[in-house]
Amino acid sequence: MAADRMTSEVAGLLDSPEAARVGAVLVIDLAALTANWRDMAARAPGAECAAVVKANGYGLGDVAVASALWKAGARSFFVADIEAGVRVKTALPASRTIVLHGVPAGTEAELAARDLVPVLSSLAETERWGAQARLLGRKLPAFIHIDTGMNRLGLPPIELDRLCNDPVNLLAGIDLQAWMSHLACADDPDNPFTAEQLRRVRMALARLPKAPVSLSNSGGIFHGADYHFDLVRPGIALYGANPAPWLPNPMRPVIRLLARILQVRDVAPPDTVGYDATHRITAPGTVAALGMGYADGYPWALAGKGMAMVGGYAVPLIGRVSMDLLTADVTGVPEHLLQVGGWADIIGPHRDVDQVAREAGTIGYEILTRLGSRYHRAYVGG
Repeated sequence: MAADRMTSEVAGLLDSPEAARVGAVLVIDLAALTANWRDMAARAPGAECAAVVKANGYGLGDVAVASALWKAGARSFFVADIEAGVRVKTALPASRTIVLHGVPAGTEAELAARDLVPVLSSLAETERWGAQARLLGRKLPAFIHIDTGMNRLGLPPIELDRLCNDPVNLLAGIDLQAWMSHLACADDPDNPFTAEQLRRVRMALARLPKAPVSLSNSGGIFHGADYHFDLVRPGIALYGANPAPWLPNPMRPVIRLLARILQVRDVAPPDTVGYDATHRITAPGTVAALGMGYADGYPWALAGKGMAMVGGYAVPLIGRVSMDLLTADVTGVPEHLLQVGGWADIIGPHRDVDQVAREAGTIGYEILTRLGSRYHRAYVGG
């Protein structure tokens, strides 16, 4: 994230009427987002680079994210469900919008009418989608997911065998746009299961009709050309978290999260701070209450952990995480930089998504996708 540009743009955003109505502002750098997509595309030069925008664009707004990536050159977008698919397809009618959860029974007509592309994960789904195609008198597009060992979605081995033995009938009415599978351990370069899944994909492809193939998620792209096939599906990498934890993070940070300072007060022993009086004051000092909490997706597990930045000073976050509030020890911040109505950086240059995740005992995916609806989302850089 370009710190100088972000600083000037953020200053204006925080003075806006929209920011005045909320306790916290989530700044989203669309220039960094699109740079990350171009980085992923360059790492797989022989493949189409799609974009995964499920979970409301990993918490950043699926329509805004997809629209920025469309301008950068992305043409295929993966979402989880029909609701998200409708949003993205309505905003970008010329896009290929692919629904990972497939065709729930009873939704066949809507999916076809909306021109959405389902990922079919069972022969029952394949039959229902083919029946809808025959009803409409035209082929309907689909990806078909082959399970290569995750045991989540995808054709299990017994159904894959049936499809291999009778593809003409079982694929009747379907415009097969790609075979796909999903890597379980792509973020671990030493796990042999990644190579085993590649072997299983190749074995299946040798028995199936020819079609484009998609295997790699963000981490898979870093495993090299053997894993790229015809279409790669970066997700977490686009949003700035590290998709290859064995390397220094090659992605540009995309978000900056700032919480409003709601109150500043002096404290002294034997005062305590927050629920259950878990933080005890040991010397005279100053505490600030900040306008966000676990209702905004900030993990309750971060009680007494982490740092914020106020006026360029690092301050520890103390006490319990409340529903709507955090508390910070701001004792060392000069008075002229510590004002009610000012702002504290919670996630930003000093503390990125991956660091917050480590402190909370979770992963960057969860931190991003839990970002709450109460933030004012402010877009810069595009």
